[in-house]
Amino acid sequence: MSDPFAVAIAAGALPNADAVLHVRQSTSAGMRAIDVAPMGGIAVRVLPDRGLDLGQAWFRGIPLAWVSAIGESPPLTTLDGMAWGEAFGGGLMVTCGLRNVGMPSEGHGLHGTYAHLSATDVSVEPDAESEVVTITGTVVDDVAPRLVVHRTITVAARTGRITVVDDTTNEGDTVAAAPLLYHCNFGFPLWADGAKLGIAPVTTYARDEASTDVLDRWDRPMEIGEGPERVLEHHLDSPTAWARVSNRDLGVALTIRWDGFALPWVNQWLDPNPGMAVLGVEPANCRTRGVGFERDQGSLPTMEPGEVRRTTITFEAGPTG
Repeated sequence: MSDPFAVAIAAGALPNADAVLHVRQSTSAGMRAIDVAPMGGIAVRVLPDRGLDLGQAWFRGIPLAWVSAIGESPPLTTLDGMAWGEAFGGGLMVTCGLRNVGMPSEGHGLHGTYAHLSATDVSVEPDAESEVVTITGTVVDDVAPRLVVHRTITVAARTGRITVVDDTTNEGDTVAAAPLLYHCNFGFPLWADGAKLGIAPVTTYARDEASTDVLDRWDRPMEIGEGPERVLEHHLDSPTAWARVSNRDLGVALTIRWDGFALPWVNQWLDPNPGMAVLGVEPANCRTRGVGFERDQGSLPTMEPGEVRRTTITFEAGPTG
């Protein structure tokens, strides 16, 4: 059977990209947003003033991302201590770094500053022929040594795919500590009854004593109200890197893929508290214990002057199977 979409394009029946790649840019409460709704793909909200991170997302009308009670909020100007959490709205992907990941450490606040930096030179290009919307922008962390991230996001029609490519450059004259984590967040209805988490082969550790009780049941949602948050640290056994959240009752699965050489850790956050019921799947080049811990362990990720680091995260939504 022929592809009606391809036939329509060949016949010139789609006069503009908006017919299949609906894009709208807006500003609310002083914060920019880019909404992309591709035919047959993942509809997603991109937030330029939060580092071009990914907010709410849907596939076939089903919410994919967990969104906190805080919701979308402008970036904070002061990020000391645990302040980062005061503006954590959740969303499909929140970037943590570039100077610290996890607990406050060495004068850096929780999860660093990246998600509170505004992107410049933002471009949005829908292309019906290639069936993608391409969004690009630059995020600068101006603390010495200067780190610059060029982010490219492609949102595809029909395939249920979003790809995020970050090219990070150390433009300074000294070695830079460069921990990085992609905080991917899932909740109701995807992470609920009928859900299961799968991860490529890993070796798993509990971050603390409170997390040891989920070492043998991390792949299923917890009961609401079942104690404090838990954090597990999964280290990939090979560079083949993927994680999949599937829900048999919804018939939908979301797979995350990335380069295991660049991001060998998968940190997992489980918070069963009422109003949360959230799963965080967090590909990273470090754990979530802070930059000082990694330095003490001799495992701190760094970038040499002039070094360019590429990291790629791909989200693929489709039916379970």
